[in-house]
Amino acid sequence: MITERLENNQTAHAADILKSGGLVALPTETVYGLFADALNEDAVRQVFAVKNRSLDHSLNLNISSIEDIYKYSQNQPSYLDRIVEKFMPGPLTIILEANDKVPSYINEGKKTVGFRMPANPFTLNVIKKVGVLVGPSANITGQSSPTKAKQVLRDFDKKINAVKEDDSGISGVDSTIVDFSGEKPIILRQGAVMLESIEELL
Repeated sequence: MITERLENNQTAHAADILKSGGLVALPTETVYGLFADALNEDAVRQVFAVKNRSLDHSLNLNISSIEDIYKYSQNQPSYLDRIVEKFMPGPLTIILEANDKVPSYINEGKKTVGFRMPANPFTLNVIKKVGVLVGPSANITGQSSPTKAKQVLRDFDKKINAVKEDDSGISGVDSTIVDFSGEKPIILRQGAVMLESIEELL
């Protein structure tokens, strides 16, 4: 397999690769992610395989709109719209109660699922064209998350279908993960979005 280098005008082509079950590495505002169609089990399993990632590790859903969040979750908090409007797209991952539309191979049958809306325009446009994607960091499990395309290619050249090389705007700071599935929000990982900003909004 030859790993194709994508140009700025090739969002539709990237989407076509993903729709056909391929794997594409794309930049976000935090790190590079390894993306696949979340509703294609074979493609998702391939992500686990090339990353050498254990199948019992849940994946987030990368989405492009709040409608997708409502489509794949239930019992959402009353303030969800305000959270999304303020912080998404951006470096925030929100955990909500999953509904029966979430495939079990995404969250391993857990009651919750994470949602992420990357702020990189190219990547967000690709998600809009495909639907929901998985997109864990584009690295071999256990290694540091990549902020440079050369790191992605070191691990995955000729193992994935395509990569969009764009190191600009990648901070290397992880997204903040907040669990909104219970009575009170719980910070699971402090990242780029500060706890104080979330508390102030709520």
